[in-house]
Amino acid sequence: MKKIVNFFKKLGALIAKSFSRVNRFGVMLMILTLIIIITSEALSFTATLVIGYLTGGTTETDDIIGPIIASVVVGGLLSFVIGNAVLKPLSNLTKATKRVTEGDYTVKLEINDFLTRHTLKEIRRLIEDFNQMTEELRSTELFRKDFISNFSHEFKTPLVSIRGFARQLYEGNLTEEQQKEFARIILEETEYLTELSTNTQLLTNLENRDIITDKTKFSLDEQLRRCMLRLEPQWSEKNIEIDMSDMEEIPYFWNEQLLAHIWNNLFDNAVKFSEKNGQIRVSCFEEDGYVFVKVKDSGCGISQEALPHIFEKFYQAETSHAAKGNGLGLPLAQKIAELCGGGITAESKVGEGSEFTVKLKAAYNR
Repeated sequence: MKKIVNFFKKLGALIAKSFSRVNRFGVMLMILTLIIIITSEALSFTATLVIGYLTGGTTETDDIIGPIIASVVVGGLLSFVIGNAVLKPLSNLTKATKRVTEGDYTVKLEINDFLTRHTLKEIRRLIEDFNQMTEELRSTELFRKDFISNFSHEFKTPLVSIRGFARQLYEGNLTEEQQKEFARIILEETEYLTELSTNTQLLTNLENRDIITDKTKFSLDEQLRRCMLRLEPQWSEKNIEIDMSDMEEIPYFWNEQLLAHIWNNLFDNAVKFSEKNGQIRVSCFEEDGYVFVKVKDSGCGISQEALPHIFEKFYQAETSHAAKGNGLGLPLAQKIAELCGGGITAESKVGEGSEFTVKLKAAYNR
């Protein structure tokens, strides 16, 4: 008895496995074929009866004419159903694909109409994927145009400034002080253009990379101290108090030079937007498999309207241009943090300073 039960269990498992290999389209085609056969037979029988009734009896010719009429009717109805339920959505998809190849990314196929709702599930899913693809292509195209427009504007403004001051230096009739001042401005603008080009190239490269090479083992807390020490002339001039006492010793394994871009940007902004006699506090610790670095300053702060946009490319919350920037530092820092398996968040209030929290996935050379 036990052997019989086991046999039927194995047989049931084999049957279930066989049916799992039958795709959805095959099942639907089998059901459709069965419906066609039954409908054809019913129409054929009905047509034969009608012909026999009209002619007063059935003959061999009537038996042939009945199935022919039934086949024509069923074939016509079937062609109409397939042509509209299956081929029509495919035809629309083909036309839409052609429009995309011509550069029109605004095309979108309707997925809630009757024919699309009742077509094959695979075709419906294909249409949904097509709409998602065009949406991403449209977003990419808008971003590309916006990026080019913003980059052109950011690049053109200092060039105009350089050309104007260089022309005045070339024409002469300037005092020694004016010459030094104009030369200083030209030097600052060229440094700005160099930084803009470098950040743009680096950000573009990182957006197309998922794998980071040149990883080494280093001390993260020591890297933070070195990056802050690099800005010593700036924060000493403003008499800013630097507090880095709350830092754990954290060994880290990643691209050291790339990671330094985060700290250089955050520290530079903290010093830049802090008033004289202000304070900058940096802390780092490890928790639940992540490393957290907090940078808090007592500067001017960021408005609540601007805060959600600070990681957007070329966005600058400071509109007075008192502190010059290119709007790429924070997006670059955010991208690097994301490649480290984390990200950057910010909290700020106008007049009370800002606090940036960098979250990185713990990494060791094991």
